[in-house]
Amino acid sequence: MAEREIRVCGLGDIGDPGAKEFDYTLDGHTEYGFVVCRDGQVSAYVNSCPHTGAALNWGPDRFLTKAGDQIMCGVHGAIFRTEDGHCLEGPCQGRDLTALPCRVENGDVLVTV
Repeated sequence: MAEREIRVCGLGDIGDPGAKEFDYTLDGHTEYGFVVCRDGQVSAYVNSCPHTGAALNWGPDRFLTKAGDQIMCGVHGAIFRTEDGHCLEGPCQGRDLTALPCRVENGDVLVTV
């Protein structure tokens, strides 16, 4: 299937720091991703922990630590950097979240899936 760019939300809908979950269709299946904004930088990832494949969030749009400075897996407590998805601690330490290309244009967050 060809890649396509989708509008996830407006940049103001995320918050800084903040995150927003989204879904998209890939090869006829619904897949899930999320965008995270921290210090003005926006990144997007597939919503799947590299340890078990479980969704990372523990509630709607809840992906970040209390301090809002890192991504935390709601199942195992693994900690990932927001800027590149690299796991700093937990059962998947050293592994990375699957990144999705994203950009902000005219206030819209666009992700390539």
